[in-house]
Order: sequence, then C-alpha cells, then structure tokens
Amino acid sequence: MKASIRPAVSLFVALTVVTGVVYPLAVTGVAKAAFPDQAAGSLIVENGKTVGSSLIGQNFTDPKFFWGRPSATSPMAYNGQGSGGSNLGPLNPALTDAVKGRVEALRAADPGNQAAVPVDLVTTSASGLDPEISVAAAEYQVPRVARLRHLSPEVVQGIVARHIRGRLLGIFGEPRVNVLDMNLELRHTNAS
Repeated sequence: MKASIRPAVSLFVALTVVTGVVYPLAVTGVAKAAFPDQAAGSLIVENGKTVGSSLIGQNFTDPKFFWGRPSATSPMAYNGQGSGGSNLGPLNPALTDAVKGRVEALRAADPGNQAAVPVDLVTTSASGLDPEISVAAAEYQVPRVARLRHLSPEVVQGIVARHIRGRLLGIFGEPRVNVLDMNLELRHTNAS
C-alpha cells in the first residue's frame, strides 16, 4: 500500500506546482510582456488618478452625460465580481416591465426625442459589464446631452464620431463607442 501512495502523492505535488504555480506565472508573464495595458486591466488614468477601465462600464445617471447599457450585476451596477446577465427570457413579464421602465426613464430625460429607443439602451448584456454601446444608442442621446451642456448637436456628434470603434478585424461585431471615453471628453469640452 505504501508503494502506491508515495507515487500518487508525488504526482499530486508535482501537478500542483506545475498547474498551480508554474503555468499561472508563465501565462501572466507572457500577458504582461505581450499585452501590458490589457494585463493591467486597461485602466484609464487622468491627472494621476484612475477613473475607470475601458473594459468595464460605469453607472452614469446624470443626464448631461451619455448613459451606457444597463447592468444586471448585483448588489450594485457594473460589479465586476457579480458578472452575469439577468437570465430572463424574452417572454418573461419581469423583463418586459424592466424594459418598459427603462424606456420611460429615457423618454422622461429627453421628452422631445421621439426617435425609436435603441435596444441596447434598455436591455442588459450577458456579462452586465458592457463599457460600450452601439453608435445608434450614442446618437439617440446626442440631443439630450447637447441641450443640457449648452453645446451644439454637431459638437456632441463630433465626440461620438471620434470614439467610434469599427468591427473587429473588419468583419466581426458592430461599430460601437466606449461610454467612459466619450464622457471624459465631454467633461473637458464643457464644465457645466
């Protein structure tokens, strides 16, 4: 019995060292060398202070700023430790009520805007952490942001245009904009 336990324990210790120490250190080292910004969390630093990450959304509620996609994380919005969607199906009454409430909030914030509300402004994503919205969702918000910041719609539209990211490799996904990037530029464009 002793002869069979010793090799099993030795193999367990060896595999623990390889898969629990050597492999994670090697992957982390390669990531830091090849992708230093991403490995550090893609943090956005302004005036020496970290203001966010380009990979995780933030809960903007002031109507003077662009609003991101709703978050389904708990106990607070955009909680990286609670990543996950609501898992509500399209026929679930709770989802229908949540979407109706979000549409009403958007209409209340900009009563003159009669355009169709883009779906990504009223539905959560699978992760609940999306930092980006569609170009249509950003353009829907231009009149409100321009009016409240006393800017021309063309100036705010220019901010949207400067932050459009195209499709991945030119074919995957849809053009999109990072909400934090646009709001940082807005903050510097108008201090009101």
